[in-house]
Amino acid sequence: MYFQRFGAPVALILGLSLTAARADVTLPPLALPDPMPAPPQTILLPVPDSRIDAAIATLDDLGQQILERSGVPGLAIAVVHHGQTVYARGFGLRAVDQPEPVDADTVFLLASLSKSVGATVVAAEVGAGTVRWDSPVHDFLPWFDLGDPWIDDHVTIGDLYAHRSGLPDHAGDDLEDIGYDRRAIFDRLAILPRYPFRAHYAYTNFGLTAGAEAVAVAAGTDWASLSEQAIYTPLGMGSTSSRHADYMARPNRAASHVRDGDHFTVSDQRQPDAQSPAGGVSSSVNDMARWMAMVLATGKVGDRQLIAADALIPAISPQAIDGLPISPDARPSLYGYGFGVGTRPSGRVVISHSGAFALGASTTYMLIPDLDLGIVVLSNALPTGAPEAIAASFADRAELGVDSRDWFAGYAPRMAALSAPVGSLVGVSPPANPVPARPDATYIAEYASPYFGTALVEASDQGLILRLGPDGRVLPMTHWDGDSFVVYPVTENQPAGSISRVDFQSEDDDRPFLMTVEHLNENGLGQFKTHK
Repeated sequence: MYFQRFGAPVALILGLSLTAARADVTLPPLALPDPMPAPPQTILLPVPDSRIDAAIATLDDLGQQILERSGVPGLAIAVVHHGQTVYARGFGLRAVDQPEPVDADTVFLLASLSKSVGATVVAAEVGAGTVRWDSPVHDFLPWFDLGDPWIDDHVTIGDLYAHRSGLPDHAGDDLEDIGYDRRAIFDRLAILPRYPFRAHYAYTNFGLTAGAEAVAVAAGTDWASLSEQAIYTPLGMGSTSSRHADYMARPNRAASHVRDGDHFTVSDQRQPDAQSPAGGVSSSVNDMARWMAMVLATGKVGDRQLIAADALIPAISPQAIDGLPISPDARPSLYGYGFGVGTRPSGRVVISHSGAFALGASTTYMLIPDLDLGIVVLSNALPTGAPEAIAASFADRAELGVDSRDWFAGYAPRMAALSAPVGSLVGVSPPANPVPARPDATYIAEYASPYFGTALVEASDQGLILRLGPDGRVLPMTHWDGDSFVVYPVTENQPAGSISRVDFQSEDDDRPFLMTVEHLNENGLGQFKTHK
């Protein structure tokens, strides 16, 4: 009988050879290491350093091949092994139609890799005693409101970093799209629908950002300055910042790119300061290599323990199930505090995260602690699957000596969906004989939503326009059918080609009193009312 609490047969735990119950049949002994590691650390697939060296030697060709297959303007790769940067190189161009090449010091937007980087900032403050992972956010942000007094009092920094606060998926991103700042978004989170607290995983940029904000307040500074003090400066990450203005000012900067037909064009539209802890870091692969080496060393840099190990380990350990297995024999998908945590087919733990901006960035890193090995890939275009394919191929080559599949062919269609146009009318032809709209003056009014604030429908020389957000961002309106119009938003969550219905409702043929804006109505809050 096995001792299930150990998770392995007793014979395996003790390193003994296994024999069958029948005396006349003897199984050969397993080739187990001596001394045996603990059962949850045992991997029966040894990897010699020579195989890793051979995998590194393929990166020049792999990087160039994926650059050409994906068409992205530029990307950069770095690898760390045994605490050293053993590979760092750029491929392609910083910006299309410009001659400057990408190198290992070129600065890219990290997008959601920022979550893992920021989690190490929090871990540093946990180790210093400034906060705990289980510190209630209300201790530092007494005004923070999720719409339930009990949850408000009990939600912790860790809850927000593990995406288990009960907020819906990507809560607040739609407010950022129309120009609201960080505090204004926080103040509206309580209006959103809620899921069960600590029993539902939903990925939220602004939930995590609130956790980071609490840590910065506890440390007596702003988040960008705290990140510099705690991580960037001690690690010598001189090209890394949590301020977008610093990224834009870098002379060696990779521009952001979006698709224009079959080509890429410079965008540089994404300004993520509102969610800086979740998506606003910029860095180079050389800098990220220093960070990866520190994480693999459980917070140690040379002879210095930069982050206490017992503060960092919770962040890189499973804290939430972020997706149910697709079948009983499938491995689960897990999330720590700002880190993805998984298992390789070999059984090795893998720590990773990807990042993407539909407005022009795609990034990934992968750490395999058992091999003391890490790779980071940064690219300067919307999601194509290029970074993930390079990282997955490299991991296969390092462990197995061969690719297990064509990773780019697998990732490309899945990543393309992240920047595909959205809206119920995408690909729909306008009505051949639309019902005429009423006179423009019928629709012109000030409308209001508790969540999105004021929206204005106004007249212009080109027809009706819709103004949204605190700075009145303008969307020209095109008539569709009857009291329905369309607008064409281009934001991080509404990629180019998206179409959004704007529907007006009225009673008894009076002036409209309700306007529903489709691209703002994912959570049922995109309805704006005016007085009848």
